[in-house]
Amino acid sequence: MAQIAPAVAQKSGESLLFLTDEQLRKGIEAMFFAYRGFTADPDRILEEKGYGRAHHRAIHFIHRAPGTTVNNLLSILGVTKQSLNRVLRALIEDGLVESRVGHRDKRERHLYLTEVGLALEHQLSDAQRVRMRDAYRAAGPAAVAGFRQVLEAMMDPEMRRHFHRITERGA
Repeated sequence: MAQIAPAVAQKSGESLLFLTDEQLRKGIEAMFFAYRGFTADPDRILEEKGYGRAHHRAIHFIHRAPGTTVNNLLSILGVTKQSLNRVLRALIEDGLVESRVGHRDKRERHLYLTEVGLALEHQLSDAQRVRMRDAYRAAGPAAVAGFRQVLEAMMDPEMRRHFHRITERGA
């Protein structure tokens, strides 16, 4: 792969002119395999409990924004109401999530993790943090910053807004 000095590449974007379809394909495949690795440990934990990735995503974002509404979670996850209701029903019945009626709007349901839900969230996140920390250490600070830039650039504008809202909150 042709190397261009980082300062030149950042200023002009010239390095993008040299990406071939083959290089892009390798990047796409790397994303597939990285995602598979990133989800492998949580998948094993979830499978033992009879849950899947949809449950994991719901638990993650409820943890990141305690009290989030069902509608906000629908927007973040981009799933159908029926699909989310199926996931939430299981998590509520199993005592991992608590649904509370809104104070201002009684039609709203606000979602919170219970102690059991928090314990599972920590177990899942710890597994992913270990993998991310190891990868970040191996890649170095400049690569980490570049990786985050690439990920953000791949997000649709609405997802980027959700991402910034969640990360700025610092929860």
